Amino acid sequence: MNMNQYQHLAARTINKNLTANQLLINAALGLAGESGEAADHIKKVFFQGHPLDPKHITKELGDIMWYVAEMCTALTQLLNETYTMDDVAENNIEKLKKRYPEGFSTELSLNRKE
Repeated sequence: MNMNQYQHLAARTINKNLTANQLLINAALGLAGESGEAADHIKKVFFQGHPLDPKHITKELGDIMWYVAEMCTALTQLLNETYTMDDVAENNIEKLKKRYPEGFSTELSLNRKE
């Protein structure tokens, strides 16, 4: 499955009663919430003695992906221009290639030109 296929399949579970603005807000808040749940699990592993649960983490990552897909759909509706998860992924890789042309380096991380 590619990212656009995922976005298309995930869209069938978007609340059709929400406006594009509401979709955008829901996606932003959902991303924050699901990222917080993933971070909370890691916190518990490192500071409270819980075992690392990769199934739990991957479920949270899936929820994060769903909200990224929803945000792309909301942007498409709001701006009448297509925004896809493939576009997001490709743009991110291009940004990373420019930032770290030879791969990660602490020097480039500390002295970013953006």
